[in-house]
Amino acid sequence: MRRSREEAAQTRQRIVTSAAAEFRKNGIVATGLAEVMNGAGLTHGGFYKHFESKDQLVAEACAEAVKTVIFERMAAAASAGGEPVTTYLSTDHRDNPAAGCPLSAIGSELSRSDEKTRQVATAGFLELVEIMAGQYTNLKPAAARRRALVAVSTMIGALTMSRIVADPGLSGEIIKETQKSLTDD
Repeated sequence: MRRSREEAAQTRQRIVTSAAAEFRKNGIVATGLAEVMNGAGLTHGGFYKHFESKDQLVAEACAEAVKTVIFERMAAAASAGGEPVTTYLSTDHRDNPAAGCPLSAIGSELSRSDEKTRQVATAGFLELVEIMAGQYTNLKPAAARRRALVAVSTMIGALTMSRIVADPGLSGEIIKETQKSLTDD
């Protein structure tokens, strides 16, 4: 019996959600379609019923991760009066790349992705810049944007480096000092 369009859409969404986590956890290149499909509770053979290529899935998975992390989590922190900097630069975010920002988890791979994926990543970056610019209420919009560009770039780099270094103390210090630098006026 053929599945309904709604069931097919739900299955596709499970695949995208699985891919978003697997790519951020293991990297795009290191993640095979079998792992993605297994994470969605499906067999490898059904992939091409839903996607034309892995590149298409990468773009959609990146969009899903951007939506979840940047549009929802970071915007919620900002609108609740919290500090987006401390939400982003946290040990929880550092230790859970599969649930974190794709820009810090797989940014170097995103830079080598196709144009569509890079556009999705760019949109996510710009949304994060906009969220951060909204935190600088004492500055004119152009100055707030400039400061936000630097802050977001610093946040992504600091989180990436905190994951790279082998010394846990140094990792924590990177997060702490970057938070302090970006939140001190």
